[in-house]
Amino acid sequence: MIIILPENFSLREASSMKKITHKVHLILGLVIGLVIIIVALTGCIYVFQEEIQNLTQSYRFVEKQSAPLIPPTQLRDIAQKQLPGKTIHSVVYGEKERAASVTFYNSDPDYYYIVYLNPTAGNVLKVKDMNADFFRFILDGHFYLWLPPSIGQPTVAIATLIFVVMIITGIVLWWPKNTAAAKQRFSIKWSARWRRKNYDLHNVMGFYVSWVLIFIAVTGLVWGFEWFSKSLYWVTSGGKSLVEWSPASSDTTKSDIQKYLSPVDYIWEKTMLANPSIESIEVDFPDNKQAAISITTNTDAGTYWKADNRFYDQYTLKEIPVKHAYGRFNSQLSAADKIRRMNYDIHVGAIWGLPGKLLAFFASLICASLPITGFMIWWGRRYKDKAKIAAAPAFIKYKEFESMRVKEKVEIRKPKVRRRIRLKKKEPLN
Repeated sequence: MIIILPENFSLREASSMKKITHKVHLILGLVIGLVIIIVALTGCIYVFQEEIQNLTQSYRFVEKQSAPLIPPTQLRDIAQKQLPGKTIHSVVYGEKERAASVTFYNSDPDYYYIVYLNPTAGNVLKVKDMNADFFRFILDGHFYLWLPPSIGQPTVAIATLIFVVMIITGIVLWWPKNTAAAKQRFSIKWSARWRRKNYDLHNVMGFYVSWVLIFIAVTGLVWGFEWFSKSLYWVTSGGKSLVEWSPASSDTTKSDIQKYLSPVDYIWEKTMLANPSIESIEVDFPDNKQAAISITTNTDAGTYWKADNRFYDQYTLKEIPVKHAYGRFNSQLSAADKIRRMNYDIHVGAIWGLPGKLLAFFASLICASLPITGFMIWWGRRYKDKAKIAAAPAFIKYKEFESMRVKEKVEIRKPKVRRRIRLKKKEPLN
C-alpha cells in the first residue's frame, strides 16, 4: 500500500495527527467500553448456542424411524392442546433423528413457546417457554443490553458504529513507523513487566482480531440502522435500491375455491417429494384470510443463506412470486442479494463452518478484553502523569535557577600566570 502525502507534510504534523487519533480512540473507548464488553461477551456465548443446546437438551432428538412423517396440520392440532388459545406460527421438520418443533409466537401479548414432538409418533417431548430460555436472555443482552428495546437497540447500534471508528483509529495507532518498530507490533513480549504485557495484549491482539471484528461489526450495523442497510446494498449491487421484505398475499376474491381439504399439507407433501435431499423444512401457517402459505427448505441446516423460501396462495395454491432477496434460492440471485442473505451467517461465523465459528468466538472474546486492557493502559499513564505533576514544582525551581544563572553577567577575571624563571647553571671556570 502506497500512501501519498502532501509535499509540505512534516513529521511534526504527522505526530500531531497521531496525537489527535490517540485522543479520539481514548475518548470513544471510555464512552462505549462497557457496551462493547457486554455485546462481545454475549455474542461470544451465542455463537455456539445450537451446539450447546444439542448437547444439553435431549428432547431435541428422537430415534431414527422408517415410519412416515405426520403432516403439519396434525402436529399443529396436537401442540395446540398443550397451549390452548395461543397462536401457532410454524412447524419445523429436521433430519430423521431430529424432533419436530411447533412454534407459538405473538408480540401483543408477548409470548414465545416451542413444543417439541416426535414427528412420526406424535407424542409431545417438551413444552418450552423461550422467554425464560438462557440463550434468549443472552440474545436480549446482545441486542438490547437487557433494556427496553426502544432504548437498548439504538444504544447498541450507535456503540457499534463508534466501534467501527475505533477499529480504524486502532489500526492507525498500531501502524509502525519503521521496520524496527514493526518487529514489536506482531508479538507479545511475555518476559516484560506486566504493564508492557498489558500494552502488547491490547496492541497486538487488537490488530490481529480487527480484521475479523470489522466484518462482525458491519453485519451488525445492517440490523442496527436502516440507512446503513440500504447503503451497503447500494454499494454491493452497484447502485441499485434494496427491495424490502414484505409478506406475500393471497387472493381473497377466490376464497370460495377450495381444491384440497388441507392446502398446507398438500403443499408440504409436494415440496417434500420434490426435494428429497433437504435437511430441514419449515411450514408457516397463514394467520389471516389474506396471508399466504410459506414453505422454507434448506439443504444446509447449519446456515441460513441457502434457504429456499416459497409462498403460495392459500386458496388457489399457486406460487406467489416475490421481488425481495428472501424468495427462491437459485442462480438468478444477484451478488448483492446473496451477501444480504449471508449477513447472519457472516456475523456468527457459520458461513465458514466450525472454523468460522471458532474464529468469531475467539475474536469476540478478545474484543471483550480490549476495553479492559485499554483502560489499564490509560489508568497507568494517568498515574505516571500524576507523578510528573508532583515533581513539577522542584523541576520548575531548578529551571528558574538555571535561567537566572545564565541571565546574570558574571565577570570572570583571568587568573594571573606567574612565570617561573629557570636559572641556568653556571659553567665551571677553566
